[in-house]
Amino acid sequence: MTVPEPAALDFTVLDIAAEPYSAAPRLTARLRIEDGGGERVHAMVLRCQVRIEPQRRPYDTAEREGLLGLFGDHDRWGDTLRPFLWMQCDTTVQGFTGATEVDLPLPCTYDFDVVGSRYLHALGDGTVPLSLLFSGTVFTKGGAGTGFGVRQVPWDCEARYAMPVAVWRQVIAAHYPHTGWIRLDADTLARLADLRARRGFIGWDETVDTLLDEIGEVVL
Repeated sequence: MTVPEPAALDFTVLDIAAEPYSAAPRLTARLRIEDGGGERVHAMVLRCQVRIEPQRRPYDTAEREGLLGLFGDHDRWGDTLRPFLWMQCDTTVQGFTGATEVDLPLPCTYDFDVVGSRYLHALGDGTVPLSLLFSGTVFTKGGAGTGFGVRQVPWDCEARYAMPVAVWRQVIAAHYPHTGWIRLDADTLARLADLRARRGFIGWDETVDTLLDEIGEVVL
């Protein structure tokens, strides 16, 4: 097996769209991959880190208030507004020569313990600045007497994309219409269930709303 010199790989995000019929919330990124090596790529195992770069967009007053829990007061944003990991994903690319287009599945969650969900929920209109960092393995034709060659996707391969916030809202609304969810400790959940039973509340919304009203919080 030979290990050829790395060839130029270039990644472009053409589009990111919601998958309305997936079993779980999922976006799909349409990628264009160009290989400057001139040889046929038999296959590629592609891995991707999707990062959100919050410092690359402006925020209105409502968004700043919604992001207070993540980044603190606005006068601290020069220090706290930093890129963070949203998700990691992977796919297998079929053989091609020169260039190809491929779909990269982006699984989503509405779990409010996940920083990305809290960030996206706080946004109004506009776009989400994304940076996709690629790695992986490229399988090509080997030299004389070898079956195949292997090279790595260079560490500096990345692509940026401004994803409309509406695209994320669309996929979340398809799976969690007018709802969301948070994880609770088992003991906390048991106490809530006991309170609901003792007071005869119809559902969880009524239970939590009553508790919030009793401590003087205003639910918007």
